[in-house]
Amino acid sequence: MDNESKLFIIKSIHTLIWVFFVSIIIYILYSGLTDNLTLYTWMGIGLIIGEGLILLLFKMSCPLTVIARNYSQSQKDNFDIFLPNWLAKHNKLIFTSIFVIALIMVIYRSLT
Repeated sequence: MDNESKLFIIKSIHTLIWVFFVSIIIYILYSGLTDNLTLYTWMGIGLIIGEGLILLLFKMSCPLTVIARNYSQSQKDNFDIFLPNWLAKHNKLIFTSIFVIALIMVIYRSLT
């Protein structure tokens, strides 16, 4: 298998994982907005915190980005995922902000 094919597979997997985690963040936000806190809300929070710890271990890079770097010399922010470049560039800031807002709402809802 050539490097282009390997990169395509990594980008596909990375994109699917990204969609999964963004869906979790949106679900946590929905839970906080609607005061519908469930076991899934707390499991989602745990998964997002776990993802954050993995990013910290890999110096704020996804492990798939590290692997994809072996198959591309591109300097674009979206070389390893099927996202627009602007979104790939600001992905962590955007979704961390949404997660923090959602987490604050969930904590508030659980305390009141």
